[in-house]
Formats: sequence, structure tokens, C-alpha cells
Amino acid sequence: MTRLFALGAVLALGLVPTLASAGSVLDRVMSTRTLTMSSDAEYPPQSFLNDQNEMDGFDVDVAREIAKRLGAELKIVTPGWEVITAGNWGGRWDISVGSMTPTSERAKVLDFPAVYYYTPASFAVHADSKAQTVAELNDKVVGVCGGCTYEAYLKKDLVLDAGGVPPFEYQVTPKKIRSYETDVNAFDDLRLGDGVRLDAVLSALPTIQEAIKNGYPIRILGDPVFYEPLSVALEKGDAEFSARLADTIAAMHADGTLTALSVKWYGADLTRAK
Repeated sequence: MTRLFALGAVLALGLVPTLASAGSVLDRVMSTRTLTMSSDAEYPPQSFLNDQNEMDGFDVDVAREIAKRLGAELKIVTPGWEVITAGNWGGRWDISVGSMTPTSERAKVLDFPAVYYYTPASFAVHADSKAQTVAELNDKVVGVCGGCTYEAYLKKDLVLDAGGVPPFEYQVTPKKIRSYETDVNAFDDLRLGDGVRLDAVLSALPTIQEAIKNGYPIRILGDPVFYEPLSVALEKGDAEFSARLADTIAAMHADGTLTALSVKWYGADLTRAK
């Protein structure tokens, strides 16, 4: 899920990353023919449990294609987001294909071989809301996933320092920011009614669209307020694995695979920043 973390808190807890040895992760993947991915079972349409109780979604399909091109089978584990972004994976998984924003802070503990798509960040309001513009959310109560890029935007502390990111402006100053464990939890409060607990939620546009598809009485308000680059992530230290994945993602861009998967899950090509 497209989320920031406080590196200082990680270091304060003594979670100093253990760097992978050069080539060790790639060697493990190739020898076991298994690519282990960390994921989230409650982040539709990026990753979720489908009706067959199997992991599904855009990120899962991207990871399956990466594994296929490496000649490996995909295995999925579901640690907490804070555990993933803290680094120090210790071989418990090999890769995160989890719609993670590459930032200079995260790059202190993780490597980001390639951006595979960009997601628009948008506001959602209850279907009964009278708001017609994003500016009308000033001095309102806005829900957001805790520790994510959307929360950083609302706090006017968002840093998107990857290449090719369109400029953005802070358009909303909430009266109160209410943080939730997941975007879905925020939507659950918004669906209770306009202003009952929340006046709006800031989330990924595809996540809002999925909630609407699933019957949530909400609507999208205005245009996206920023576009977020999203990258595969690795534990630091294996330059060979990083280079192999960069080449793999580049090939998936070039041959249209990523575009096709984006259209499948989002109904639009999100592989380039608008």
C-alpha cells in the first residue's frame, strides 16, 4: 500500500538492517526456484484474498510475472507493513511487490530497482456529501491510512523524490486527521454517513474505485492531488538481484505486459505518470 514510515523510530528500536551478501538472494531464488514475496491480504485491488481464498490482484499478478521470467514459482507471505519497510528481512522473503513509494528515507534500508506504475491519490466523500471541490475539505475531518504517503500529504510532509514525479501542491488543511490501520477501515467509517465520523478519506484512486465497486456509498471528489511512483523493493546489498529485477521490469514495460495488467485491474494504463 503506498505508505511512508519514520526511519528514526526504526533506528531507535535498534532495528539496524542486515545487508544481504552480493548475489545471495538471487542465488537462493535461482537454486530453490522460488521467489518469496511479502504482500497484504487486505489491499484490493492491489492484493487481496479472492473468493477461492487465494491471493489475487494487480501486485500479485506483477509478482507472478516476475517469478515466471526468473524461472521460479511465486510464494506469498503477509508480514505487517511496518516490518516490510523496516528492512532487516533476514531471508524471510525476497521481494516486496506491494505498491511501495521509493523515498530517500526508505532507501537507507531498502533498494528500489524499478518503478512499475504510478497511482493517483484522490479524496473520497460520502455519496450524501454536499462538497463539490477539494477545497471544501479544509477544516474537515479526513481519514487516512496511518504511516502512509496519504497521511504525509495531509500533514504537509510528503516527500516524493523518485525521478519523473509530477509536481503537486497541498490543497487541503484538515481540522483533524484520523489515522487507520488500512484504507478499508477508513472507508468503513466514511460509509456510516456524511460527517458521522469522517467528512472524507484520502486514498489511492484505484482503491476508492474498488470500494465503490464493492457497494460503498462514496464518490470521488475532484481531480487527483498527486501521482505516486510505486516500485518493487529489495533488502539492500544484492546488486546482482537488483540489476536482474530492473531488467525484468524494463522488459515488462517495453513489451506491454505492465500496461495490460494495469488495464485489467484498473481499467486504465497507470504505468506512466500523467
